This record gives sequence, C-alpha cells and structure tokens, in this order.
Amino acid sequence: MAQHSNSIPSNRALSPVHVLRDASTYLANALADTDFVGAGGAGNHAWNVLRSEADEILFRHAEQSGATVFDGVKVQALDFAPTISNTDTKQEGQDQDLSRRPVSATWNRKKDGSTGTIQFEYLVDASGCTGLMSNRYMKTRIHNKQLHSMALWGYWRGAGTYGPGEGDPFSEAVRDGSGWAWFIPLHDGTVSVGITLKQDRVAEKKRAGAELVSSEIKAAADWSYSASTYAHPFTRVAGDAACFIDPLFSSGVHLAMTSGLSAAVTICASLRGDCTEEEAGEWHSSKVGEAYTRFLLVVRSAMEQIHGREKAVLNGLDETNFKVAFDHFRPIIQGTVDAGGKLTQAEVDRSVEFCTRVIRKVESGCLANLDSSQAAEFTARGAAATYSESSQCDEVMMKMVRMNRILDLNSFTVDIVNGMAPNIERGTLGLVKQVTA
Repeated sequence: MAQHSNSIPSNRALSPVHVLRDASTYLANALADTDFVGAGGAGNHAWNVLRSEADEILFRHAEQSGATVFDGVKVQALDFAPTISNTDTKQEGQDQDLSRRPVSATWNRKKDGSTGTIQFEYLVDASGCTGLMSNRYMKTRIHNKQLHSMALWGYWRGAGTYGPGEGDPFSEAVRDGSGWAWFIPLHDGTVSVGITLKQDRVAEKKRAGAELVSSEIKAAADWSYSASTYAHPFTRVAGDAACFIDPLFSSGVHLAMTSGLSAAVTICASLRGDCTEEEAGEWHSSKVGEAYTRFLLVVRSAMEQIHGREKAVLNGLDETNFKVAFDHFRPIIQGTVDAGGKLTQAEVDRSVEFCTRVIRKVESGCLANLDSSQAAEFTARGAAATYSESSQCDEVMMKMVRMNRILDLNSFTVDIVNGMAPNIERGTLGLVKQVTA
C-alpha cells in the first residue's frame, strides 16, 4: 500500500494528499532526508496530489466497480429498527439503544431540494470528521487533549522547488516549539504551504491583536481523536469518521484504507457465517484501534520533541540525531506493519519499543514503573507475565501492550485479531478462525 498523508483534516476541500518520499524533515535541529522507496523497495512510492482530484478518482472508481453512487447528496439522519430485546443497553450520553441497528437514512439533494429515504442492510460510516453515526448517535468519540492543534494553509504559484527530487515535499518543526510547517509541490504548478500550531499558541497570537491580511488563508481545527469502539450492530466506522491524528507522519489515507478494508472483510465474514456479527464487529474495532495506536505512539513521541525543542526526547535515547531515530518510525509511517510489508518481527518490535521509551520518558505512565527485568521481558514478549493490565496501565498503553502480543504483524493478511485472520482473496473475502495448538 503506498503511503499517503493529509496535510490538514481529510474532509477539507482541496487539501493536498502527500507522501514524504525523499522528504526532508527538520527535528531536533538535524536534517533527516528519508528515501521511502529506497527503504521499502519498488512500489513503495506515492504522489503529491490535489485532494479534490484524488477524491474524485476514488469516487468514480467505486462507481466503475459496480457501486451505486449519489453525487451532491447529503444524509440528514438515520432511522433504527425497533429494540430486539427487553434488555436496556442504552448507555449514558448515547441517542440509541446499542441493540438497535440502523436500517435506513433520509437524504436531501442541495441542487434541486429533493429528499428521500434509502434502506440498507449494512452501514459503513465514512462521513469524515462529521462522523454521522459515530459522533451523533453512538457518541463514542474521544478527543486527545495532548494533540489539539490548529492548521492554517494556502496555495501559492511561482514558489520554486525544494530539494533535488521532483515534487520533493518539505516539513519542518517550528523553532519556538509551537508546531510544524509544510511545503508541498502539486502537479498543477501550485504549492501548498501551511502550518499546524498548538491550539493554545494560536489563542495567544489572537489575543496579541494580530490582523489577518489575506482572506485566501484557510484555517481549521486539527484535533486528534479516536473512539471507544468502531462498530455497532450491522455497522462499521471507517476513515476520519473513526479516528484522526495529526498528519505529520502521513497517517490519514493509510488509516482510511486499512479501516475500509477491515469493514469490507468483517461485513463479508458476517454475511458468509465465518463468525457472528458481534465477533465481526469486535474484530473491526480491534483492527482499527491497533492501527491508530501505532500512529499515535509515533506522533506523540515526535510531538514531544517538536514542542519540547530543547529536551532530548528523541535524540537523547541513545540516538545521534533524528535521522537515526526516524528509522525506528519508518515501518509504522510507511504502513508496512498493516499492509503487506516484508518486515521482520524485530523491526516491528523496535518501532513499538522505541516509541514506548519516548512516551515513558516524558510521562509518568504505567510502563515507567517497570523494573529493568520487567522492561526487558516487555520488549521481548509484549508484556511482563506479572503485569496487571487492569490496575497499572492507562488505556492507550494497554492498547499498545495487546498489539505487541500479536506474534506476526507483518501484514494485514496475516494479522491475527481475536483468534481470526482476514482472507482477502477475491470472491472469498472474510475471516478465518485460527486453530491454536
């Protein structure tokens, strides 16, 4: 899977999608030039594209592949089937009983004002950061308070080029520790130039009385979030509707593709009888949660360095510069952990363990309390045998612990989750239960 990135939240019109191929990144005052093709081999390249054009290509490809598409139509609300039991499973803050499945949607077409209702058997919520099902009805979204940012960007002509590679993008940490900036050449001769700043730093500048001099500059909240679950009876949540994280390390499209494939696999598994609908939904939630957590570990550790600036967060961990530290991130950033990469388990373990050390260094998290022998066992096996999940770890760390226990994370196809592995062969999409010795 070619690795992409969203420079701003993925539902923003005309935002660029890019990849750091031969990209230059300034962190900890060290220039890191990373050749992803050289690291991952042929086919590991990607493109800088206009987001609107990329979305149109995907949309029309779905149509050509047999999907019925509705252009210019907005879903206004969902309708749910009656409760299937007398058991009250509605949780505090939720609009719908958890046992009720969505069965239809009401829509309207802005162009002519027409409205209607469409019925369905399964629902995939891919509504972007709006999160129609996940945010309005399930109310399961959880914002990451450590990653509240504001993105500001614009498009320029005649900006020149950066670096020797054609279309070489550039990103750099702001030297005052407030965020990071990007310079992304696009095929139409324009360049996307923008900056992502910590929310509190933006507020400070507004209070200082700064005046906006150009209406062409765009701004949007860039808040990272996940959810307590990514499934509901006969429903899967995918893409930015499910989770979003600061796009510094090209996570957006990869997470969307991973969660979209997971949704398809688990719906087919339920229809084929590979497992129950409940088991299929749980598999999807686990798969999406693990993919998100990998990027969360990387982004959190990198952001600690960006915002700390003078702290030896990354380079102080026995690394001579950020370029070397970046090598630890690469398997996750490239998406090869989730999507068919040829990684050794040692490479995956190294990425996860390195990010864990970074977070442990800057937080008083659960892993900080492990003694040296426990820490060594954690690195080798994923968790110490005497380690109590329920009493000593916070939610994010335990997601990582459970993730690292999986024996083989080389690709989506062999990733065993809840005792089942995906079968992505055409015509037999689904889940296969694994027999343990």
